[in-house]
Amino acid sequence: MTSARSVLSLKDSPKTMRLQTYLARCGIASRRECEEHIVAGKVQVNGETVSTLGTKVELHDTISFEGKITRPESHKQYVALHKPKGYLCAASDPYKRPLAIDLLRKRYNERLYNIGRLDFNSSGLILFTNDGDFARVVSHPSSNIEKEYVVESREPITKNILNDFKRGVTIEGIRYRIKDFRIPYERRIHLTLIEGKNREIRRFYESRGLHVTRIHRYRIGPIQLNLLKPGEFRDLKYREIEELNRSDNRRTK
Repeated sequence: MTSARSVLSLKDSPKTMRLQTYLARCGIASRRECEEHIVAGKVQVNGETVSTLGTKVELHDTISFEGKITRPESHKQYVALHKPKGYLCAASDPYKRPLAIDLLRKRYNERLYNIGRLDFNSSGLILFTNDGDFARVVSHPSSNIEKEYVVESREPITKNILNDFKRGVTIEGIRYRIKDFRIPYERRIHLTLIEGKNREIRRFYESRGLHVTRIHRYRIGPIQLNLLKPGEFRDLKYREIEELNRSDNRRTK
């Protein structure tokens, strides 16, 4: 299968850019996560640790992340993975649990990272890339990209409870809200979210005394799992990448 790639050579990059932008173009992580790495002191510029956001760098500077020199990657990759339950969305794990990224390593030489997360016990569609700008568009709530989930629970859930979730609820100071829902069965529903906060669905269910038995994401914007089996992956099509990027164009108009 032909990869959907866009070539970014060093000469195509601006001569001066913010450090977090540079790191994102190197495929380290999304721009927001790169900011966290900078503040945590994991980044060096010309041998000096930099922890100030907004620091400007040039292409001739030597940038290191966690002690390793990094450069912008010339090929951008965009991958859809069907994450099985029991895999962690992280670059590493001190407890040596299986990583979702490990399912891609034999195929891709580029340094890829997941856009957003599915928790360890959830399954379904997750995207990987080394394009920081693309990751920002897909993950930012203002892009209004829908994510759809199947959620199963031990107890039945009512329409009134889901309407509360749709109006918005605050749990431990954090506001959670879904965009829409469908109830094919009282213990198996479909939820549509725009901003998927950490463990949002599980926390809402727990707040109502309900026990989640399964969370499975099957759509992100125009991208669907379709026939991908657990552990399988595919390159995104050009039209899928372009449609997601148009979400950013609509947001900035």
